[in-house]
Amino acid sequence: MKLTLGFSTCPNDTFIFDAAVHNKIDTEGLSFDLILADVEELNAKAFDANIDITKLSYHAYAHVSNNYILLNSGSALGNNNGPLLISKRKIYPDEVNDLKIGIPGKYTTANLLLSIAYPKAINKTEYIFSDIEAALLDQEIDAGLIIHENRFTYKERGLNKIIDLGEFWENKTRMPIPLGGIVINRKHSKETQQKVERVIRRSLEFAYKNPAESLAFIKQYAQEMDIEIMKKHIDLYVNQYSIDLGETGKNAINILYKEALKNNLIPQINNNIFV
Repeated sequence: MKLTLGFSTCPNDTFIFDAAVHNKIDTEGLSFDLILADVEELNAKAFDANIDITKLSYHAYAHVSNNYILLNSGSALGNNNGPLLISKRKIYPDEVNDLKIGIPGKYTTANLLLSIAYPKAINKTEYIFSDIEAALLDQEIDAGLIIHENRFTYKERGLNKIIDLGEFWENKTRMPIPLGGIVINRKHSKETQQKVERVIRRSLEFAYKNPAESLAFIKQYAQEMDIEIMKKHIDLYVNQYSIDLGETGKNAINILYKEALKNNLIPQINNNIFV
């Protein structure tokens, strides 16, 4: 059975999926047509509901839950790994509402967290996540919302942290930060949904046991080619919640949606959202 599979080119995703897409494990008869793209591009594709399996932001998922259901394996949740709001000049958190802010996409969880923290900060411009630092340095924007490996490099470019939205979330909820998840189209049978979940978990377990195996695939697509940055990226975003959300991970996701609904940032979710 061949399924379309979308995930980002970031090291955490290529690390997780390498074994599955290159037949290094038992895929239980599944094969995949790959769609590699920026997370906001994947979010947009999910709105069309044409892709079978995809990585997407938890923010975007709230808008497509009628068509997709969340898998327990493959997610990016965690602690101390949330988005950062940064600037070129010194800016204080109480100034955020009046800033022109570059964001990595309307439907990213980073933007959702920013909207929960600063509901009055509405002057936003969308950029590809990797272009935000340059936009700050060129003074196109006052502040930038950064994700992925940029959190390891912004200081080297003379940029300053305004607020860590991950810390904001963890202080507010005492829960890990739900960033991105893996979903499968609801049109597929429960048997297929569970099979895909097993394959993703098996792929991740293989990657943990054989870390050198995925290196070539990771390097092929990584924005930041420094090996140590790639390893830091994987260590930050791939963890126990990637293997299985568990009750804590599921609770964190439900709390995120509860907080978002308070601010009318997402539609009401009426379906069961977990496989």
